[in-house]
Amino acid sequence: MHDIQTAPFVSSTMRVEPDWMDHNGHLHMAYYHVLLDRAFEEFGIELGLGSLYVKKTNCSLFAAEAHIRYLREVHVNDMVRATVLFLAFDQKRIHTVRQIRHAEDGWLSATSENMTLHVDLLTRKVVPFPTTIEHRLNEILAIHQLVKRPDSLGRSVTLPNSTQHAGFSSEAFANLSDHHPFAKQTS
Repeated sequence: MHDIQTAPFVSSTMRVEPDWMDHNGHLHMAYYHVLLDRAFEEFGIELGLGSLYVKKTNCSLFAAEAHIRYLREVHVNDMVRATVLFLAFDQKRIHTVRQIRHAEDGWLSATSENMTLHVDLLTRKVVPFPTTIEHRLNEILAIHQLVKRPDSLGRSVTLPNSTQHAGFSSEAFANLSDHHPFAKQTS
């Protein structure tokens, strides 16, 4: 654990591995989460919530929610870094935004807004942070609060200006094959 004097936290450099490519020739969506999670693990050490904390307390951090945006492709052997901006916390949760950037050119590849829970590994219940960790979180949050928040915070997935509603219309059902399970309507 070190003194974090700058924000956002910047991860070590990571290489996009060949096995992580999908059939479209770019990084498979699941591996964006791998890169972002590795960065958060590094940040967790700085928070005092790394593997030593887990061994000592039988508590750990669990992902509860993530909203990821894929903005620009990364490819095999690209070098990337991820940042973690600490937005807020309460007794049991940490709210962050993470970004993947090309390590050499600095362009933004992906963002992820995340809610993370503090969990007791024995009971599998969400539990409060110890007081010492709360103090550390407050120290680091004070530094991170000086950074401008991304405009994308709190976004939801939606079709803007959409007049369509979710689900199938009666016209859609009429066009389905009789063999499709949704086509069998009851009168």
